[in-house]
Amino acid sequence: MFDRYDLNILMRLQEQGRITNQDLAASINLSPAACLRRVKLLESRGLIARYSAILDQKSLGLEMKVLVEISLSSQHATTFDSFEAQVKVHPEILECYLMSGGADYLLKIAARDTQDYERIHRTILSSLPGVTKIHSNFAIRTICERTALPLDLAMMRR
Repeated sequence: MFDRYDLNILMRLQEQGRITNQDLAASINLSPAACLRRVKLLESRGLIARYSAILDQKSLGLEMKVLVEISLSSQHATTFDSFEAQVKVHPEILECYLMSGGADYLLKIAARDTQDYERIHRTILSSLPGVTKIHSNFAIRTICERTALPLDLAMMRR
């Protein structure tokens, strides 16, 4: 379980991961020592998985976001395992989800442009183990994109 101080720490770190311990402590009305102890405990409990920088995809020349539905040739565990192992090798694949419904997997791909996506399609996606169908959806515009999880006081009871 955690309390409102822990919840406030988690919310602040999601907003500003590089905040100093001093500023974090001041923003939630704790001493720096107590705040640091709590952060370390949240890390050790796995509530804080890692810290990272969120880069601007467009500024880096990766203009396209493509959501790709993948269907596999079989539903055997070895087919899934082989596919998943290979997906993890390619940095162009930002996210991969095992799905229910029509497709087996949903992938989020970053590409420079349509020619770059064609390269990814031909050399990476088509060569993944067990792939029988690739259905590509090109994002036209991002409406909402969050990295922060929705935290509220009800979570303290967990």
